[in-house]
Amino acid sequence: MFLNPNNHALDGGRASSAMEKEVVADLAAMVGLRMQASSGYLGHLTGGGTLANLEGLWVARQVMGQDQMVVASSQAHYTHRRMGEVLGVPFKTVAVDARARMDLRDLHATLEQGGVGTVVVTLGTTATGAVDPLPAILDLQQIYGFRVHVDAAYGGYYTLAENLAPEVRAAFDCLPEVDSLAIDPHKHGLQPYGCGCILFKDPLVGRFYQHDSPYTYFTSDELHLGEISLECSRAGASAVALWATHRLLPLVRGGEYAHGLERSRTAALTLYERLQSDSRFIVPPSPPDLDIVVWAVRAPSVAESSRRARSLFAAAARQQLHLALANLPRALVAEPFPDSPPHDQVVTCLRACLMKPEHLDWLDPIWEAITRAANAIS
Repeated sequence: MFLNPNNHALDGGRASSAMEKEVVADLAAMVGLRMQASSGYLGHLTGGGTLANLEGLWVARQVMGQDQMVVASSQAHYTHRRMGEVLGVPFKTVAVDARARMDLRDLHATLEQGGVGTVVVTLGTTATGAVDPLPAILDLQQIYGFRVHVDAAYGGYYTLAENLAPEVRAAFDCLPEVDSLAIDPHKHGLQPYGCGCILFKDPLVGRFYQHDSPYTYFTSDELHLGEISLECSRAGASAVALWATHRLLPLVRGGEYAHGLERSRTAALTLYERLQSDSRFIVPPSPPDLDIVVWAVRAPSVAESSRRARSLFAAAARQQLHLALANLPRALVAEPFPDSPPHDQVVTCLRACLMKPEHLDWLDPIWEAITRAANAIS
């Protein structure tokens, strides 16, 4: 940071650019992309997950055409709709199923209508941590010919974990088959803000970035990172920090870093089980896919459940337990809410993100604080 290298050009960040290439290779290997003699992948770091997703959708527009629609689930990150507006491409959301994953029936109906160029598959939604059914979506790709862009900004690193449910494991195992992938090291990758990554399976998409910058690309015939990036000046310090982290905690299954992810998922499963056993709370019918747990407060109506959730949120904060609130489809909690009219379809839920390995050690005091907060609003 003191030297402030610029990874736009090798001339502005020689060592940090070399480090960036190494960490991108680490991330590509983690998700199953390998450099081969006849082909390879293309990728670089970005200023964050949003920019990584923007590049994935920008390349998709260049390949598929501006009139082709981008489709994402209703639980996908809100920025995908914004990026559709920025890129000038039509955008549509499809429904989610009872596990907050993309609903395959609704997706199929949308595909049947035609005009879909790209399907955004989320591996780890930010609200619930849900993992979309990537294997089945890839099967549909063979029929309808759309591109698959995976938003793994939140959940991508979980490909290293050995304690995933079988269908979640199957989704991560399909990552080498997708067209593009966004991952966000400033989430589970232990990095400060300002570090994302975009990967493309086909290196030939680099042609869409082609440009000349003679005042920056002048001392090396090697590929400059700025030649495959929408961003120009970009801090090399991000690459150096990620490089150091990868040397300390290699991205391998069975390693120390992978065990930390597994502890986070175990913490989420344990909290889910405790909430499930408490009659005051309503949990989704299935355990969490990753390390995010959501639950509602039992009440006769959606409005009252939402009010109690907000009260519990405030009561927990007074005890220094900082939860989050998420407005979710009523169907996700599978509760009849007998006193609610049919049009009340959104319920405010509580959300706990157990993304630190230490959360497993802290689970008893976390549960005690939730219990005290629930008692306080009774």
